[in-house]
Amino acid sequence: MTSEHPRRCLVNQHSRTDAYTDRYAARAAGMVASEIRALFAVASRPEVVSLAGGMPYVSALPLDAVGEMVGELVARNGAEVLQYASAQGDPLLRERICEVMSLEGIQASADDVVVTVGAQQALDLITRIFVDPGDVVLAEAPSYVGALGTFASYQAEVVHVPLDDGGLVPSALRETLERLRREGRRVKFLYTVPTFQNPAGVTLTTARRAQIIEICAEYDVLIIEDNPYGLLGLDGEPMRALRADDAERVIYLGSFSKTIASGLRVGWALAPHAVRAKLVLAAESAILCHPSFSQFAVREYLSTQPWQEQIKDFRELYRERRDTMLEALDAMMPEGCTWTRPAGGFFVWLTLPEGLDSKAMAPRAIADRVAYVPGTGFYADGTGQRHMRLSYCYPEPNRIREGVRRLAAVIEKEIQLRDTFGGVGSTSPTGFDTPGPGVV
Repeated sequence: MTSEHPRRCLVNQHSRTDAYTDRYAARAAGMVASEIRALFAVASRPEVVSLAGGMPYVSALPLDAVGEMVGELVARNGAEVLQYASAQGDPLLRERICEVMSLEGIQASADDVVVTVGAQQALDLITRIFVDPGDVVLAEAPSYVGALGTFASYQAEVVHVPLDDGGLVPSALRETLERLRREGRRVKFLYTVPTFQNPAGVTLTTARRAQIIEICAEYDVLIIEDNPYGLLGLDGEPMRALRADDAERVIYLGSFSKTIASGLRVGWALAPHAVRAKLVLAAESAILCHPSFSQFAVREYLSTQPWQEQIKDFRELYRERRDTMLEALDAMMPEGCTWTRPAGGFFVWLTLPEGLDSKAMAPRAIADRVAYVPGTGFYADGTGQRHMRLSYCYPEPNRIREGVRRLAAVIEKEIQLRDTFGGVGSTSPTGFDTPGPGVV
């Protein structure tokens, strides 16, 4: 019989933060809130200038025309639009997707396309069919926070490969693969956002693209090419996708979240035929089928609306906002700050002066009514304290200027505190943290 008082036992029982902790599967331990989602509650306040979330500016769409299109679609084809569908996705939509990918040099069959609930689900399905607990996934440092969350949920070990201003560093990739081979570790795939990378905004150069494909072929490693921003270049035509030059080794992920509307949640995977079959089976077991309504809406939009002209409009809008942010950073940021200069996409990657910590600084920034995403969320090992991601896609230009002004003032205060009380910090000369050989 226990000597502990029954009332005290009851209090202890109810003081536990989660009564189901002992029942969860081991893989649930990797499911944690992302740095970005944790910011939404405060960053959405009207008095806060949010440079945090990468939300596309959907108000730039011709909403009246889209609304009329959707109404006619339901009135004309409602019985089909509102019904169950194939787990692979609508055949005509898959044909339209192949037309979209052709702008990046990809020649593909609609039969090898799987429609998904955004590119995020495609990434989840790929990880599910390829990764066993303990398998290694290579990812850029820094890397997309949503991908890191997916890899953690399937108990993969993420090994980072450094970036610089030219994208993923081929020599570092080779060195990492050689080290892992010596250690007898199993690498399942390389995950990369080669064009207008999230979060760093950098783009893999043409020369490096060929090198990355060659190195992965040498070490027999698949490439997952996540390319949601590829058509949103602000200074030139779309780059040739990795998948355009290697149809058997590269699995390509695409999305309409940035080029049409994120709320539709329509993405896709283009995969070798055998992999495509596994993806369809995985999708069936996960959700039975994808939403017919969203698929038909996207198909109708691509078939009846001037979507390429709309992408040009998005590019003009984002170019103005990108330029506004870069001009404001140039004019206002204190000495010691550096940042990337993206040629497209949504993001700027800012590196703070020595001794500052973006995660520790975030609550003070919110108090001064500006929000950003701390860099720690983009590294599997929690490094990246001196970095932050800034997004220019959603705020109006005058709000961007004001947000940068507020952020610069916060950083100035942090520098004064550092100089008064001291501080420590380090980063690589390129402005990107470089994980050590044992970091996962």
